[in-house]
Amino acid sequence: MKRISVLMATAFVDMIGFAIVFPLLPFYALRFDAQPWMIGLLIAAFSVMQLTAAPLWGKFSDHYGRRPAIILGLCTSAVAFAIFAFADSIWLLFVTRLVQGIGGGTTAVAQAYVGDSIEPRDRARALGWLSAATSAGVMIGPAIGSLAFELGPQYPGLIASSLCFTNIFFAWRWLPESFAKQRATAEAEPAQERRSTQAVMLEVVTHPTGAVPRLIWIYTVGMLGFMSMTAVIPLYLQVRFGVTGGTIGPIFVYIGFLSIVMRALVLGKAVDSFGETRVMRAGAASLALGLFVIPLPGMLLGTAAVMSLVPIGTAMLFPSVSALVSHRVPSNQLGQVLGVQQSFGGMARVIAPIWATAVFQFGPTVPFFIAAGVVAFVTLLAFNVKHAVVGPEATAEM
Repeated sequence: MKRISVLMATAFVDMIGFAIVFPLLPFYALRFDAQPWMIGLLIAAFSVMQLTAAPLWGKFSDHYGRRPAIILGLCTSAVAFAIFAFADSIWLLFVTRLVQGIGGGTTAVAQAYVGDSIEPRDRARALGWLSAATSAGVMIGPAIGSLAFELGPQYPGLIASSLCFTNIFFAWRWLPESFAKQRATAEAEPAQERRSTQAVMLEVVTHPTGAVPRLIWIYTVGMLGFMSMTAVIPLYLQVRFGVTGGTIGPIFVYIGFLSIVMRALVLGKAVDSFGETRVMRAGAASLALGLFVIPLPGMLLGTAAVMSLVPIGTAMLFPSVSALVSHRVPSNQLGQVLGVQQSFGGMARVIAPIWATAVFQFGPTVPFFIAAGVVAFVTLLAFNVKHAVVGPEATAEM
């Protein structure tokens, strides 16, 4: 448990650094007279590079250990934020965002660390705690960034970089390596042929009904639905209830708070009582239902109430899927496969705001109903997932 506490602290501080800068990106771009389409690309650049880097970081960690990968990722982010602080052109901002995306691709490595260090029955709980730590960072970071920006445009980047460098020392000093346990586990398993990242990704596409590909698609489509809602909910609330940029903040704090409570306090008990597979199914159903009912209430308070189904659903869905993947993949391939999962999730994060805002022009309710239908299909996929096989007999089921 000490290892996971240190990992949670590392993820929390790392996400604060990211969240300090992210909301301020349009303001930095406007300083250099950027066109609106350039701002969109600037925001997307991080996710594009993150989805590219995630499988590579995962494979690196399978070979050389989780700890070196996490520390190298933090070093990359620290340098990128430092350059961001003094960027003097829109193109340099693009470069820093790309490098930040590379450094931010270690999410799967942290999940693989949990897979190495935590007993199978407790992995969903630990992954929930880890994601709760990142959610808390997302809540706190923007407030720090806004205050820092008042001191000068270079300060948010400098503070984010300083946090990363502090995190490097923190991880170097107190985060032990999980690779020794991973290697011992791998030696006890039947020999598994290593495959290229391209081969793993191709199998997800060409054999979507396989045990692991099915889970990756559930994760991906669930992420698509959630990020679609996130992209258009400010526009929807503005059109329906007159919510403005100055008043929407509490809505996102409310969603973030529910997500943290669910992941930190409720998820583990739910998994203990019902198992990861049933919790995953309930999460997918809650997410689909939440997306469907958001447009139905005629009052803001009612919309906020039904919107709670979305963070409740994602809190049950995503950690459970990652835990189920960890049960079905050999330890010496876990980082790579979780990296592929993050890569597909990254594609969903890039595609979601594009399609959701495009169809919003046909009616403010349209994106929600379409997203609900897509996630409902994922719910059907989730009911075809077999209960996890936990123990020495668990092998790759790709």
